[in-house]
Parts: sequence; structure tokens; C-alpha cells
Amino acid sequence: MAFFPASRLPNVGTTIFTVMSRLAAEHGAINLSQGFPDFSPAPLLLERVGHHMAAGANQYPPMAGVAPLREAIAEKVQRLYLAGYDAESEITVTAGATQAIFTAIACCVRPGDEVIVFAPVYDSYVPGIELNGGHPVYAHLRFPDFRPDWDEVRSLITPRTRMIIINSPHNPSGSVWTAGDMAMLESLVRDTKIVVVSDEVYEHVVFDQATGRRHESVTRYPGLRERSFVVSSFGKTTSPAGRLPTAWRRAR
Repeated sequence: MAFFPASRLPNVGTTIFTVMSRLAAEHGAINLSQGFPDFSPAPLLLERVGHHMAAGANQYPPMAGVAPLREAIAEKVQRLYLAGYDAESEITVTAGATQAIFTAIACCVRPGDEVIVFAPVYDSYVPGIELNGGHPVYAHLRFPDFRPDWDEVRSLITPRTRMIIINSPHNPSGSVWTAGDMAMLESLVRDTKIVVVSDEVYEHVVFDQATGRRHESVTRYPGLRERSFVVSSFGKTTSPAGRLPTAWRRAR
């Protein structure tokens, strides 16, 4: 008789990405279930990757990522958001954004902790919470604007709240948090021990700058920056989704 060990995630099942991708393939439909770019990455990017691999940059890197890359990330964040991060101690390069998010959760969440997430929610958040013994608590982004209801969020915070995971621009709705949203979050976590994980992989996918809309990174807000893990993605920014690592900026 075959032996099947009990799953620690018995309710996960087949992901929606797998289901929708299979349906798109079966019916010849456009696949909107994942971030599959329908164009190739910039030729210069591919040329530079090949160049550096041929030059010997294909060995085990330092665990936190090679120093020149981390320094470039620190320079980018300083230039875009006027936020200083130490490349040696505050920036880590991971094998994708999902790993970065899981690692941040594993670092901080212990059995019995509560973690607030905003539904609809990227489906890797909750398994990471549950694998580390935490309990997901759902705030709701409601149609049509998918804006945070800050009265609801306030009511969900308890002495057991260890973490709040946010995502802007938001997957899957595309909503973008405002400066007012960030100020509300900053006020709610002030004088608490709550850690924020800010999933900012779509930080450069904001198309209405002409109206004054911009990506509101938590790095712009001192009260959030000091307690946040910020996740960015090379794949989402440069279009080779699934092929490039991710930057992870640590809470101070």
C-alpha cells in the first residue's frame, strides 16, 4: 500500500493559476491568469546575462546576493523614494518574490500569531502564514474600487496581531493605494509591535502618473519603513517573469 504523509496544507488543492492556465490552453484563450508577458525581455538584458555568465559569474553567490547588485538596489531606492538602506545589512536578493514573502513570514510569525491580509489575496500569502502556525485574518477590498476599509482593519487588530501584509499596486484588482491609505496604516501600527510586509512587485506598473497618481511605497513613510519588509521584483519590472531574482528590503 502506498504511503501518503498527511499534508500540512490539506485545504490548498490545485491553485487557481494552474486551473486557469489549463483552461486557456484547452480553449485557445488569452491567458490572463498569470503575468506571462507576450513579448521578449529587452535584448540588452539577455545579452548582459549571457555576458556575465560567460565571464564566470555563474558560481554560488553570497547568501544575501552579490554586493554590486545589492548596492545598485540601494541606490535605486534612494533615488526613487529618498529612503536610505544599507546594502550590506538591509537588502537581500531571493529566488523570486514568493520566496521573499515566505521568508519574511517565517522570520516573524509564530504559532498562534494573527496576520491580516486583504482579500482578494495572492494565494501564496495564506499557506505561508499557516505553515508557520499563524492564523490569517481577512480584511476586504470591495468592488468596484477595492479600497481598504480602515474601520474594518482597525477592528481586526488584536493583541495577537503580529503582521499585516499589503499589496499595492494590487494583484488581482489593479487598485493603487493612496498617500491617505498609507497614512492610515502608519497611524494604526504606531506604538504596536506589528510588522508590515509590503508586496510591491508591481511598483513600476502605474499608468496614470499624468493625474498625479504614483506608487506609494512604504519606504516613503518613516513610521512604516522602520517596521516593514519591502518586496520588489526584477521579473515584474523587466518582463522576464519567473527568470530573475527579487530584492528584499528589511525592516530596521
